[in-house]
Amino acid sequence: MGELDGKVAVITGGASGIGEASVKRFIEEGARVVIADMQEERGQALADSLKGSAVFAKTDVTVEAQVKAAIEMAGTEWGRLDCVFNNAGFGGAMGPLEDTPVEDYDITMDVLVKGVFLGMKHAIPIMKNQGGGSLINTASVAALVCGHTPHFYSVAKAAVVQLTKTVALEVGENNIRVNAICPGFIVTPLSTNTVGRDETLKEKNIKITQAIPRTGQPDDIAQMACWLAGDRSTFVTGQAIAVDGGSAAGLRWSRQAKYQKSYHPIKVYRPLSVS
Repeated sequence: MGELDGKVAVITGGASGIGEASVKRFIEEGARVVIADMQEERGQALADSLKGSAVFAKTDVTVEAQVKAAIEMAGTEWGRLDCVFNNAGFGGAMGPLEDTPVEDYDITMDVLVKGVFLGMKHAIPIMKNQGGGSLINTASVAALVCGHTPHFYSVAKAAVVQLTKTVALEVGENNIRVNAICPGFIVTPLSTNTVGRDETLKEKNIKITQAIPRTGQPDDIAQMACWLAGDRSTFVTGQAIAVDGGSAAGLRWSRQAKYQKSYHPIKVYRPLSVS
C-alpha cells in the first residue's frame, strides 16, 4: 500500500521543479493529482504520461476563478479533495528597494502570497464538508534567515509562514491541517535559470555550505509534502518545516575555516587529588 492510497490532491506549479517531483511522488504513493500550472504544454504532457492518475488545469494562481476551477476539478474527476499543495512561485522583484517598481512588488506578492491565500480559501469549504484535509504551502528558508534572496521574496515567504499558522488555528477544529515547507536551495529550473529549456540542470558553481554537503533535489521537498499529505502527520499543524540540509542553522563546521584557525581550546583545570 502507498502512503497516499485513495487520496486526491491539487498541486500548483505542478508542471516543473518541486511541483513536478511532488506530482510524481504523490502518484507513486497512490494519490490522484490535479496539476495546476500556467505551463500548458508541459503540464498536459506530464498529465498524459501519468496515464489516468493526473489531469491538467491551466492555472494562473493570481486569478481567483482559475484557482477555484482547479480545486473543483479534483471533485469533478475523483469525488474528493484531501490535499492542496500551494507550491507555485517565482523569484519575484529584484534589486535595491529604492529601484523596485510598484508593479514588480505587486506581482511578487500576488503570486507568492495571494496564490497561497486563494488555494486555501477555495479548499477549506470542501475539506470542511468532507471532514478534513491537509493544506501545504511552499515557503522558504528565506522566511527564516535573511541575506540570501531579494527583499520581497523573503517578505512574501515570511507572510506565507504566518498565514499558514493563523489559518491552522482557524481550521484545526475542522480536522484540517495547515503546514508550510521551507526549502533551502533546491536544484530546479527556477533556481538554475533554465525555465523553459530542456537542457540538463547544472550544479557547477553552486557553493554548498550547509551541514549536509550536497545540493537539494526536488524530491527532497516532495517527500516532505507526501508525509504532510498522509496519515502519519495527523498531529502536525501550524508548522514551518525547514527542508534545507541544515542551511538555516549556519555554515557547516568544515566551512568555518577562519573561526577554526583562531580557535584555541580552553584548558580545564582540575583540582589536585588529596592523599
